[in-house]
Amino acid sequence: MALALNHYTVRTPDVDRCRNFYETVLGLTSGPRPAFAFPGAWMYRASHDDHSHAVVHIIGTGGNPVDISPAFPDQSTDQPPQGSGAVDHIAFSATGLDEMLTHLKKNNVPYQERTVPGLGLHQVFLHDPLQIKIELNYPKSEKEALDRAG
Repeated sequence: MALALNHYTVRTPDVDRCRNFYETVLGLTSGPRPAFAFPGAWMYRASHDDHSHAVVHIIGTGGNPVDISPAFPDQSTDQPPQGSGAVDHIAFSATGLDEMLTHLKKNNVPYQERTVPGLGLHQVFLHDPLQIKIELNYPKSEKEALDRAG
């Protein structure tokens, strides 16, 4: 059996704020979403012609209880959880470290960095509007090139 991450879902009272974060900070695009009876958005990493490219699903609570029980019987949208709960973080593979660091600074998005010993990865950590930790994994060679450039 082969597994790959398909998407993750966040619940928020402010769909627009969440959508804006994933668009402006991570470069995802808002695309087609099934006609659910509750508000939300699907954020795509690539073309909108394949629903598997929708890597972040946003469910809007609007600050009010929303009945999503027909689609998700084990979930309530009364209030979104804050932070990552039992999940520590969500990670994406990425390229373009220099551009991302410049972009984060320009948009006043706080972040932390570290290089993983022995794996050839340089990580950037940031948080979305719900305080979910997001990890961006870049090739270590990109960090080394930045350090050489000074």
